[in-house]
Amino acid sequence: MNPITIGVGFAAIAYGIYTARTRRLAPEKFAKLEAMKKAWGEKAGVIVHVVGYTVLPVVLGLILVLTGLRGGSLF
Repeated sequence: MNPITIGVGFAAIAYGIYTARTRRLAPEKFAKLEAMKKAWGEKAGVIVHVVGYTVLPVVLGLILVLTGLRGGSLF
């Protein structure tokens, strides 16, 4: 078991959950979201933001937690 890898994984999961919750409750806090909407359009901008700031951190976090539990190391 590697506690550093597990901790980084949980931090990534927490960040993904935070961005999902904040985007729903207070989307004005995300300046990058508005920039992405302008660059790629309303729907595609939101999709890019969701994938980049919510889905990827959660998936990466799950992978890191599982790797850490199996004894793998991030560093």
